[in-house]
Amino acid sequence: MRQPRQQRRRRAAEGAGEPTRVALVHLGCARNLIDSELILARLGEAGVLVTGDPDEADVVVVNTCSFIGPAREESDQAIRAQLRAKSAGRLGAVVVAGCLVQRYRRDLVRRYPDVDLFAEISDYSALAQHVAQLGRGQRGPAYLEAPGLRGDGREDGRLLATPGSYAYLRISHGCDHQCSFCAIPSIRGPHRSKRLENVAAEARELIDVGVKELVLVAEDSTAWGRDHGLELPDLVEALAELPGDHRVRVMYAYPNRFPWRLAELMRDHPRVLPYLDIPIQHIATPVLRAMRRNGSGDQVRRTLERLRSDVPGITLRTTVLLGFPGETDADAAELAQFVEEFELGRLGAFTYSPEEGTSGFELEHDVAPEAAEARRMLVLEARDRVLAKSQKALVGETVEVLVDEVHPGRPADRRGPAQEARAVARTDRDAPEVDLIVHLSPISGRLAVGQRVEVRVTAVDEESNLVAEETQEAASR
Repeated sequence: MRQPRQQRRRRAAEGAGEPTRVALVHLGCARNLIDSELILARLGEAGVLVTGDPDEADVVVVNTCSFIGPAREESDQAIRAQLRAKSAGRLGAVVVAGCLVQRYRRDLVRRYPDVDLFAEISDYSALAQHVAQLGRGQRGPAYLEAPGLRGDGREDGRLLATPGSYAYLRISHGCDHQCSFCAIPSIRGPHRSKRLENVAAEARELIDVGVKELVLVAEDSTAWGRDHGLELPDLVEALAELPGDHRVRVMYAYPNRFPWRLAELMRDHPRVLPYLDIPIQHIATPVLRAMRRNGSGDQVRRTLERLRSDVPGITLRTTVLLGFPGETDADAAELAQFVEEFELGRLGAFTYSPEEGTSGFELEHDVAPEAAEARRMLVLEARDRVLAKSQKALVGETVEVLVDEVHPGRPADRRGPAQEARAVARTDRDAPEVDLIVHLSPISGRLAVGQRVEVRVTAVDEESNLVAEETQEAASR
């Protein structure tokens, strides 16, 4: 029987009883997920017991995001929720870490005086030690400053929060671009590439534990290596050539100064997926100029046209921003038309959020939120038309997928009717978390996470995800 929290903390302080239970609330992007995985690993090394349920925890760590307004609101809501649990006696301590702390620093101490510990972005070793102390009822510093910007070294081990089939691999830190809507350089600092040998060492560890897909992430992946006299294709090729049964996927490629040998690798190397996430933000040249994006709409078009020409069958994913100051209905219509023309079915669309500390914060000619949202929906409708058409064209086809989840079935009982065993998978055209999935049902007992298998597409669901079944050959293996 589990001891009451107060009794556990007293016994922990005396050196006996259950270890401190710590839960982590993760918010934000894949890059931030890597930070969460680093925090989890350091907590484990500090001797605490990591739980996935904040309601079962003595201490909760909130790893925050501060990219745009909605992300900050989500972080604030998460902090307030944990502070309410602490006030009600259901939680011993609340720790806040990550981007929100890095951006607003000690201002957060004044906003949230009941938070027990704030921690800027770091290697999180000190954070873990102080969390362990909080679990024992011992007070320490209320604020941990970062010792400095992360450099070109490898990152310590992580406790992976992704399925065994894929993992994110951070290749650099920070960003040198000065986009007028983006606060990332002020949070993460200027661009710093991790050295090739260090990234390769991290990749080898992931491959050795069975990871089948390395998803390369950075604030600007195509800037990797330039501070070391290298280019991104050098790294991608080195990772693809590592021993193992894995593939490499590139995310967050900036469309200017594109390293074109990467296109050759995507076309010719069997382990480099013909997929590229290349956020363009907009296509109307006046908007791009106001955003301080290098290049014009015509240059973006030429880049995507060459990618489609150099890599037949490539899947392009992008991100766009609607409602930037000065944008017109005609600009938004041009973007929606572009999405259909270039068949950009894998696309994220957001509305502009004014960010303190950016050059766009004081711009005039604001777009009303209702107009910005209407323009976003216009673009998403164009995306959905493209997506539905391309996905329905796959019905009846056989495609290879990577299995991310397997859910065993169960017979009918008191809990409810019988459930068939099922699985969730992805095609090579789909990056984890941001793109589409494949529903497999029923499945054979041989199917496992991390397995690549051929499936036959039988339908498309309301969200354009594929519904499929194993081929007879796959089921009999």
